[in-house]
Amino acid sequence: VNAYVVWDPASRASAVFDSGADAAPLVRFLREQSLTLGKIFLTHTHGDHVADLETLVEATGAPVYCNALEPFPNAQSFEPGAIFPMGALSIETRLTRGHSPGGTTYVITGLAKPLAVVGDALFAGSMGGARSDYQTAIHGIRSAILPLPEETVLAPGHGPLTTLAEEKIHNPFFAG
Repeated sequence: VNAYVVWDPASRASAVFDSGADAAPLVRFLREQSLTLGKIFLTHTHGDHVADLETLVEATGAPVYCNALEPFPNAQSFEPGAIFPMGALSIETRLTRGHSPGGTTYVITGLAKPLAVVGDALFAGSMGGARSDYQTAIHGIRSAILPLPEETVLAPGHGPLTTLAEEKIHNPFFAG
């Protein structure tokens, strides 16, 4: 399971996306880089993505945020479309459910390239499992992720980073 740290280089304000199974490397990285963790965002609340959330919260004191469609204990909920400022960066929430009821993609602008933390909505060359709601998953990806600029870096919940341009060419679910 992937977890990500994103930060504003000027202010050193940061956000973490998911905790994964072991938050210790995240905590260590935040300290080594002198980053101030302001928020923890959940792409969805499946156990593998929140397995060590408690460690991350205890070590940093940062509040946790998740989509109101998928409430989680001790997390502040937001409605899809919410925007969170972070220094010179902006984090926009987009609904990409199907894999889970409140699956959320976070689009971060203000970096050298646009970044989308997509959780389990989309993987490099594939997509997240959506056995119970496949059409909703496809629709969410097509409406919330595919319209992003082609140079957008996609940060999935599992596997390697990719780009939107790469997925539009090679992902069998979305090519063409």
